[in-house]
Amino acid sequence: MPSAKSILFFFSLAIQCVDLVPALPMSGRATGIAARKGKQTQQAATGPKISTAKDGSTIIDDSVVINGLNMRFKISAPASELVSANGTAAAGTLGLNVLFHGDGGQSFFDFPNQGVNSNLMGVALLSPDADLRWGGSDPKDNTGLVRPDGPAHSAAVNQLLTKVLPTMVKFDPANIFLEGVSGGSLLLSGFMIPTFAASLGVPGAVLGCGGLVPQVPVQGDISGLRLHFQSTTDDLAALQTSIPQAITAYEKIITDTTLLTADASPTGGHCEFDQKDFVSGVQLLSDNFAPILLGTGQLNGVSVANSVVGKEDLFANGGAAKTTAGKAATTGKATATTGSTKNVVITFGRD
Repeated sequence: MPSAKSILFFFSLAIQCVDLVPALPMSGRATGIAARKGKQTQQAATGPKISTAKDGSTIIDDSVVINGLNMRFKISAPASELVSANGTAAAGTLGLNVLFHGDGGQSFFDFPNQGVNSNLMGVALLSPDADLRWGGSDPKDNTGLVRPDGPAHSAAVNQLLTKVLPTMVKFDPANIFLEGVSGGSLLLSGFMIPTFAASLGVPGAVLGCGGLVPQVPVQGDISGLRLHFQSTTDDLAALQTSIPQAITAYEKIITDTTLLTADASPTGGHCEFDQKDFVSGVQLLSDNFAPILLGTGQLNGVSVANSVVGKEDLFANGGAAKTTAGKAATTGKATATTGSTKNVVITFGRD
């Protein structure tokens, strides 16, 4: 097994050698919204850091500039799957579960999908946005659903998955799965899946506590995508509207409705899938990622592989859930992050 020192040297060299495309314009990007005091922030590349996952696999924490965006990422892989200094990029036998965190980045730093689970290596990506919001924000939007940088962020992620990761770890490119949490699910359903799921050959995705109607044209054929929406009884008001809309939209795209499932059975607030807390709830969802996509997944002892046909509105019987939008973000709820009532930025996630 290579030493930590040799791994650090090689990955630093590999990142410098990756041929990345020039910067893209960031039209519509929210300005003047500084990273909030006391919260995690995006950081410039300082060289890869090595640590050990819970299952003993190696975690590489690194960053690279793509299209002018600083993309920080974590990979959790067995040492045998790391591309050595003397080796060349090659396909491996393990797939990837790529995690997109909620607003504020909590799940990136927690890395709930670390290790190798069901033959999928955990990958977590950090939004390049100053406020760690996938897709950025529009100061004129008071719903939190408008993500003007969705196309640019998705394009950078696509480059990361196709050009950067293959130089670092061996994986099966036909098994790149996606997992979203809150704001991360907005990016996936609104931008990433419609634009790049077909070209990447994504077999399946789980969208936790978030969903958008595709905001861009669908590129290629994603009719065979396995897609699951997971929410809770007391999710945020805006999401109780956008998630059913997203489900209805994807029913028209994924024509085999057996591939499309959804659930909102856990009794709890935003992303509290274990009926207790945001962080532990997201961990439970990640722990059950593969079984959910296989149709055998359970949360809190309840099967969640429910057909969406005729049940697109997951919250039809949860009227009390409509009142939760104003609770504090420390409990996993939405908050306003600017002082002006005309420039309110709603945050989905736990900061």
